[in-house]
Amino acid sequence: MAGFQIPQTYDEWRHCITVICRQPLNGPYIADRIEALNSATDHMTVRFVQLYGEPQRMKTIEWFKRAQSEL
Repeated sequence: MAGFQIPQTYDEWRHCITVICRQPLNGPYIADRIEALNSATDHMTVRFVQLYGEPQRMKTIEWFKRAQSEL
């Protein structure tokens, strides 16, 4: 995935999710992601932290919460 950069802002993250990945930010998806990102035993969350770090995990949780509040 040459040229990929980790989103640094909510708008970049939202664009990445909804436009590039074509994933709608609907209630069930957001709730599932928040739950998974808050689970220390979720395999994908463990991998996410290994790749991007704990600060990025926390930032991503906040972005999902913001998207949830915008529904």
